[in-house]
Amino acid sequence: MNIVLVEPEIPQNTGTTARLCAATNSTLHLVGRLGFSLDEKQVRRAGLDYWPYVKLVTWKTIEEFKAENPGRYFLLTTHATKHYTDAKFEPNDYLIFGRETAGLPKDWIAEAGENALTIPMGDNVRSLNLATSVGIVLYEALRQTGFKF
Repeated sequence: MNIVLVEPEIPQNTGTTARLCAATNSTLHLVGRLGFSLDEKQVRRAGLDYWPYVKLVTWKTIEEFKAENPGRYFLLTTHATKHYTDAKFEPNDYLIFGRETAGLPKDWIAEAGENALTIPMGDNVRSLNLATSVGIVLYEALRQTGFKF
C-alpha cells in the first residue's frame, strides 16, 4: 500500500506515519513543502528506530508525484460523504492525506469523485489526528487485501 502525505506540518504525525509504514511494508510518499525537516528530533523520536525500514519517497510537487505514480488514488477528507469502509481497496493503492490545518484542496476532492473518502465521526470535532486517520484507513485497506506485507 502507499501512504501519501501532502505538505504535512507536524513532525510527530509524519514520524508516527513512518512507523506505521515500516510495520506494514507500505511506502510513504511526502509531497510538497514540509513544515519541518526530516532530521528534526520529533520526527525521529516518533519513528523510533524503525526509520531504516521505511520506504520513503519525497516529491517536490503533486504533479511530479502523479506523473511518476499512475494508479488508483483515494483522497481522505472530512468533505466527502462516502465512508472509507465502502471503498474496495486493492494492493498498491494510494491513500492521500492533506495538511493537518487545511486538508486537501477542494478541487482535488471534487475531481476524485467516488474515490474521495471520509472517516465517520461525531459533530463535536472537526477532524481526527492525521496519523490516527492514516492508521484507521491503512489497516482497513490491508484487511481487505489480506494483510499481505
